[in-house]
Amino acid sequence: MDELRGDRAVWNFDGEAVSIRFLTGMFKDDMLKELGRCTVPVAAVAAVDFELSDSKRKRWALRLRMHERTDPYTAVGAMLSEGSQPFQLVGPAKSELVAEYLADQIRFGAGRAAEEGARSERGSPGPHLATRLVPPLPLHIQTAEGTAAFDGSTVRLIWSGSSAGSRKKKAHRREYALADITGVEWVPSDGWEYGHLRLNTTEEVRPEVTKPKNDMACLLCDEGKEGAQTLMMAATITAHLWTRDQGTKGQLEA
Repeated sequence: MDELRGDRAVWNFDGEAVSIRFLTGMFKDDMLKELGRCTVPVAAVAAVDFELSDSKRKRWALRLRMHERTDPYTAVGAMLSEGSQPFQLVGPAKSELVAEYLADQIRFGAGRAAEEGARSERGSPGPHLATRLVPPLPLHIQTAEGTAAFDGSTVRLIWSGSSAGSRKKKAHRREYALADITGVEWVPSDGWEYGHLRLNTTEEVRPEVTKPKNDMACLLCDEGKEGAQTLMMAATITAHLWTRDQGTKGQLEA
């Protein structure tokens, strides 16, 4: 098994999947620390980028680019910082040869998986692979406003925290079936205002759209750990939405 250590994680590749263990510590990224581990099947990888820095501080960067509707973190975290990218690894020049070799091996494995998919008439990999890149269910997170929980079929929002407004505290909780959710938004805190997780829903169950602090489809989040956890929740729900949509499409085609 090939192993590569970078600034944020340790990658291991066995020919079939890249196992990623994110490093913990005071100066490590909050989202990656919360995620902890992740396994990326080569079938999910569309391309592998490898490049060297032109700066005086010689570094390399290795990045996995996923097939469409396979990377839920990028889908919901368009505002992710460079250091929060879970499928990018950066390291020092002394390990350049190992990093470039591993990039070639992953690229070869991804190409082989694509060829096998084409021969079996599966075509592009299904979005079910996205659920392998997110935390296992059930998933539960907590912010200063309350909690969010997802068990694969229902998202439950409970407002019981110190930051919850009177309207949400009075309502106390709302539940949304996955079948009624059309998408998820994640907006990080800017340091002055709260960020939030918002569920977009069908018209039948859509609450009044208002400011996040009063929106019954929103959970507010602060910086740091809270922002990281709400991003993980948004990515996890999105991954399961993709799988649901693919299943519905398959039933219609049948």
